[in-house]
Amino acid sequence: MIVIDSRDPRPLYEQVVDGFRKLIVAGALQAGDKLPSVRSLASQLAINPNTIQRAYRELESLGYVYSSAGRGSFVATADETTELHRQELLARFDEVVDELAAVGLTRDQLIARLEEGDAR
Repeated sequence: MIVIDSRDPRPLYEQVVDGFRKLIVAGALQAGDKLPSVRSLASQLAINPNTIQRAYRELESLGYVYSSAGRGSFVATADETTELHRQELLARFDEVVDELAAVGLTRDQLIARLEEGDAR
């Protein structure tokens, strides 16, 4: 499930968000699965319920989960989460490409590297 690392410099809510994102993307949590209640997860992780609530709001704003009044929070459909993950990866890819260009890699070198990856 979710693990909190006290040595991780990120805020606790970000660790919770990242943990759920990984579970959803990996398929450990399927579309429609109910997330633990705020109170039960806060108790399990020994952190403030407000931190869990913030993480759930963040997951909802990112589109990974949706909430139903009085029923709880649920994992969004696989198509939605797959597309979100794809967009996040492409954004990270763009950042890396910009950094590589800043250190002198040419367009042709980047394309050659991508083609090498296709051969793997």
